Amino acid sequence: MKGIRSFAVSGQDISARVPTRSVGLRSVDASSRGLRSNAARARAVAAVPEDASGSGWRIGTDTIHAGERGGRPKISDSLTTPIVQTSTYWFKNTQELIDYNEGRLESYEYGRYGNPTVQTVENKIADLEGAESCLMSASGMNSVTSMLLTLVPAGGHIVTTSDCYWRTRQFMLNFLPKMNIGVTVLPPNDFDGIEKALKENDVALFFSESPTNPYLRCIDIARISKMCHEHGAVVCIDSTFATPINSRALELGADLVLHSATKYLGGHNDVLAGALCGSKVLVDQVRAFHSIMGGVVDPNAAYLVLRGIKTLALRVERANKTAMEVAKRLETHPKIDRVWYPGLASHPDHEIAVRQMSGFGGVVSFEVKGDLWSTARFIDACKIPYIGPSLGGVESLIEMPAVQSYWSFGPEKRAEIGIKENLIRFAIGIEDVEDIWEDVLQALEQS
Repeated sequence: MKGIRSFAVSGQDISARVPTRSVGLRSVDASSRGLRSNAARARAVAAVPEDASGSGWRIGTDTIHAGERGGRPKISDSLTTPIVQTSTYWFKNTQELIDYNEGRLESYEYGRYGNPTVQTVENKIADLEGAESCLMSASGMNSVTSMLLTLVPAGGHIVTTSDCYWRTRQFMLNFLPKMNIGVTVLPPNDFDGIEKALKENDVALFFSESPTNPYLRCIDIARISKMCHEHGAVVCIDSTFATPINSRALELGADLVLHSATKYLGGHNDVLAGALCGSKVLVDQVRAFHSIMGGVVDPNAAYLVLRGIKTLALRVERANKTAMEVAKRLETHPKIDRVWYPGLASHPDHEIAVRQMSGFGGVVSFEVKGDLWSTARFIDACKIPYIGPSLGGVESLIEMPAVQSYWSFGPEKRAEIGIKENLIRFAIGIEDVEDIWEDVLQALEQS
């Protein structure tokens, strides 16, 4: 049978319906549930809606509905944002559903269209970027492809840069032409080439990373945005390597900014997610397409990104400082041919980086003197960084792009697209800088 238990709070009775059974269930008082004060008891009772499951249901039905049918707890004083792990949402009656459909009720309908945990992260990222809106996706690549397929019409044209993540390049060059979409690929900051492409084509979108992968080229976002806007083209900047801590592309004139949240935003190498920020008008267009295609981020993954962002400023500050020190030391080492780091005066885009970045990131790319195999000996001798793709986590990662991402291309094709056999990309984590440097030195001795 079901009964009523009363709690005395500040001289008043607050009744909460608590299911009880005579089949081996003991009565549990409030103190055993960790409710340490009258105020805590009052909040707890208020948070759990009255159970509207009715009476007389059999135990099999009660295992599904008892304690929940009246609605879920309304938690507002939890220090951490709750993970709302649900695929769908329910309505009390038909009128409530109509109110939702007509905009009078703020709620959710289905997991593919929104989630409270995910929305919290979207709001946080939008705030960091100074954006009106943000859309999270299941991965950075899902954010890229959803954006491109939404904003570039069939028969349209894209301008992009030659130095970029190879999967992005692969999608643009291999898949978009099937929709009769043209792609112009130019070196970073080829302003004459951009102007020519804008005049000769109906360009819908300019897309580039900044800094780029793996040579860390920094495009002049303000200048290129002005050029593109004069021709009606949207500008989207992938700011994964920069993060909003080091650069805010929207303030520089870009229309959209994109992140692989897998990297610095998540920060712990334990989650896949993407984020697209910008004006509500543009982001909502992508959101509508995204709701159809279904590349949604899981609420638990969204929570991991949310947790990671809380230490983003601290981690990026540490990575900036360590990477700058390692880059400066590498540049003077006799076994290094060249260092690619925008914080160095020797970098081709150093002046642009200084103008539009407050820090230069935690990735350092450099060329070891020697061939592919002597470079591989250096990589294999490193003890601190893991050999693997990705970046932005607390652990350092190191790779040879020629082997990690472009091995199947073969040496001739790699040379054609600018991937050198002796190039290393070092994604520096938050380990002690002196330990990292000592490890680099001993590995260079073995290369």
